Amino acid sequence: MNYGQFLNMWPEALLVLELIVVFFADFCLANKSGRRLRVVGGMTTTLLLCQAVMLTAAGPAEAFGGMYAATKAAQVMKLILTCGTLIVVVMAQPWLEREAERYAGEFHLLVLSTLLGMYVMVSSGSFLLFFLGLETASVPMACLVALDKWKRKSAEAAAKYILVATFSSGVMLYGISFVYAATGTLYFNDVADAMLGAAQPCGGITPLSIMGLVFFFSGLGFKLSLFPFHFWTADTYEGAPTPVTGYLSVCSKGAAAFAAMYILVRAFAPLAEYWEYMLYVLITLSITIANLFAIRQSELKRFMAFSSISQAGYIMLAVVGGSQTGMASLMYYILVYVVANMAVFTVISAVEQTGGGTTQISCYDGLYQTNPRLALLMTLALFSLAGIPPFAGMFSKFFVFMAAAGQGSFHAYLVVFIALVNTVVSLYYYLLIVKAMYIKQTDTPLPHFHTAFSTKAALAVCTLGIALFGVCSCIYDWLYGVAAF
Repeated sequence: MNYGQFLNMWPEALLVLELIVVFFADFCLANKSGRRLRVVGGMTTTLLLCQAVMLTAAGPAEAFGGMYAATKAAQVMKLILTCGTLIVVVMAQPWLEREAERYAGEFHLLVLSTLLGMYVMVSSGSFLLFFLGLETASVPMACLVALDKWKRKSAEAAAKYILVATFSSGVMLYGISFVYAATGTLYFNDVADAMLGAAQPCGGITPLSIMGLVFFFSGLGFKLSLFPFHFWTADTYEGAPTPVTGYLSVCSKGAAAFAAMYILVRAFAPLAEYWEYMLYVLITLSITIANLFAIRQSELKRFMAFSSISQAGYIMLAVVGGSQTGMASLMYYILVYVVANMAVFTVISAVEQTGGGTTQISCYDGLYQTNPRLALLMTLALFSLAGIPPFAGMFSKFFVFMAAAGQGSFHAYLVVFIALVNTVVSLYYYLLIVKAMYIKQTDTPLPHFHTAFSTKAALAVCTLGIALFGVCSCIYDWLYGVAAF
């Protein structure tokens, strides 16, 4: 075995090194709580920033006979995930200082461990390595959900997440075993060749390979929180600490969406006529049902949970065509979704710490009167999520609609039309939050409060992305250039 091949996996190796550095820093400062948080938080932020800078120069790489296959698109996806994680770490500092200072080291270590699993997911060339990456990302995420374990809702959220994650992993592994039985291999490219009859004695499309596709995507649907695999989402989002909820809603979903498209197009390309119709149904149901349930919510984190289910449906529109345009649209949508959603959760976290821990929508009544800047930034983020021009969210939705319509079939046009109608519905429920902040009157509005520097920094980055990603066409052109399979 040539261990020098690990050098081709330098983004993952560098992240492991960062994990070790943060671990020893946390261990050495275990008895110095205030200093520990500042040092570990600052070190994690600096290391992630350096990681993001180095990833801008990362090129395609392969190791271990194709088991690890990082395309240029995968390296760019790692950059997007790293930037999203960096925003989460920055916006989490006020929460750690107020409520979870003793867990500061564990929080940063678990975030980095989850990011490592996502790296492996998007760079896998084999079902085996993909499953290992998925579990490496899921287990630390469950610990993050349970980090505030003394609160009943946090423990309940973690229990539901772990139970559903365990069940979905079993279903996915069952599907992978079907794929191996049908094709005799776990490598994505070889699986596709075997289904086309290029490999002997296993060859051709069989009921076993179709069942493998169904079970595998059912397991992956949990990570994407697509209907009907979404039942854990609202309770977990509500019970988890707000920074963790933000992390779960953007980075975890982004990695799973990218991996889903890569695997469907690479490994299951011969079964495209099956998984395309499956996606049509799941996208339509996810967007429609999530929008209807979002209207009924009075708790903001549950509201954002159903919003994320709807957004997952929009993201999967880019997968339908399985083209270079679809991959570019998917990465662009995730990039815009990261900054818009994290802006919302940063405001939620700031208001939650000042409003006595409540995340009820009624807490935002009259927010513009006392905290106009936060209300304005929240409005911009919500408008971007709704797809209102000229914000970046409008362009991201346009590109995924264009990618899906590029399929050219009647069913694709129908799904795009339903998604467009649901965009109007989503605009209504996003405006409910805006109405609460600007129009609703209350005798006891949230008092004026000063936000921490880290909160301001996270909001500044997110707002800049919302404003500029839509008008800087070079970003989409760059993503299109690296999106080739």
